Amino acid sequence: MPSSKREREYERRRYEKWQQRQATKRAHRRRLQVVAGGVVAVLVLGTGVAAALLVTGGDDAPAQADPAPTAAASTPAARTGNGGEVPDASLAEDRTWTGTITTDQGDVGIELDGRAAPQAVASFVTLAQEGYFDGTGCHRLTTSGIYVLQCGDPTGTGTGGPGYAFGPVENAPDDDVYPAGTIAMARQSGDGESQGSQFFLVYEDSTIPSDQAGGYTVFGRITSGLDVVQAVADAGVTGGASDGAPATPVTIEGVETQ
Repeated sequence: MPSSKREREYERRRYEKWQQRQATKRAHRRRLQVVAGGVVAVLVLGTGVAAALLVTGGDDAPAQADPAPTAAASTPAARTGNGGEVPDASLAEDRTWTGTITTDQGDVGIELDGRAAPQAVASFVTLAQEGYFDGTGCHRLTTSGIYVLQCGDPTGTGTGGPGYAFGPVENAPDDDVYPAGTIAMARQSGDGESQGSQFFLVYEDSTIPSDQAGGYTVFGRITSGLDVVQAVADAGVTGGASDGAPATPVTIEGVETQ
């Protein structure tokens, strides 16, 4: 976090200027759309978990039984974040963010590392501040092989995203081990440029093998409330499977960051 009042003020002004630039871009784009009389169809790339846990659906999505975080084929976005544009990584560079994911099952305290994963943190923080995650469900739980709860899809199907995708992978562990409490980005299998809004919470140490895209972006950690995620995992997957919708539904009521 900025270490002085002057630095905090600088960060605030920089963020406000960034917001103004984005608002100008969006207004300009809307004017062009009105003149042309067109409708822009925003396509979204899904996201993934160790070979398929963080997968977004679609015909090309890995089967849910596949134990890794991968994303699926592009599908129309149900909710667009940041006007469909990738947030500027400079928003999150060189600072640590703290916050809370408030769910109907309990609060999860988080810390986000903008130094190690500036693009992922910039995206997450921007979406959180827009209320993008509000009212969304955590649609996937894996209880065998890897141990993660996947969230961040506004459609609840594994196919949704913010209308943009980014990459490459940042801050992936060299040993493929994701300790309990890790927060990481889902993406499409083999495609490090397919990160969007979906993310996964690791509730037990998990080894997730890297593919050609090189692991999964670790952008934060759980600082409190890991027991909330563990309780959801303990209740298992709907139908008694080891990979699928959690038997205890989880809805994100809001995400605060600072």
